[in-house]
Amino acid sequence: MSNRRDFMGMALGGFTALGGIAALYAMKRTWDPLPSVKSAGFTTIDLKDAPENVLITEKWRGKPIFVLKQSKEMVEKAKKSKEIDRLIKIGNDYYMVAVGLCTHLGCIPGYNSDDKSFLCACHGGVYDSTAMVTKAPPPRGLDIPPFRIDGTKIVLGEQGPEYKKMLADGVTMPV
Repeated sequence: MSNRRDFMGMALGGFTALGGIAALYAMKRTWDPLPSVKSAGFTTIDLKDAPENVLITEKWRGKPIFVLKQSKEMVEKAKKSKEIDRLIKIGNDYYMVAVGLCTHLGCIPGYNSDDKSFLCACHGGVYDSTAMVTKAPPPRGLDIPPFRIDGTKIVLGEQGPEYKKMLADGVTMPV
């Protein structure tokens, strides 16, 4: 009988230990921030290896963020059309960084690398490679999210001096 009692005691102890571990795991999960809270913070994007004319899409605060490294032709075109102020210079390279939601009704435009433009298929709005409107109905270019430059990285969600200058100059609206 002693063996049976020892077995029952050990089995009960084992189940109690498993239950305790499960309870601790559940408590730890409640302390972790939700994914929606994590995305509400800062997002860092390293741009040192970004290829030219290839759209990079990140997520920040539940919104798509478009990052597009500009080629030399794209930069020259932006200078001619006086939209160079919308581009962010990091090192010797220029980047278009914008919230990927159409300013007309909030659709997500698609990027066409052949003609270097964004098309919002819902109502036919077109944006150029600097995210400025080239064909209505969007009322303005894509909005630029708050950012700070940190070496070759861009930190979304923090207002750096470059972003504050864009706001002051009327290049973008607060997001």
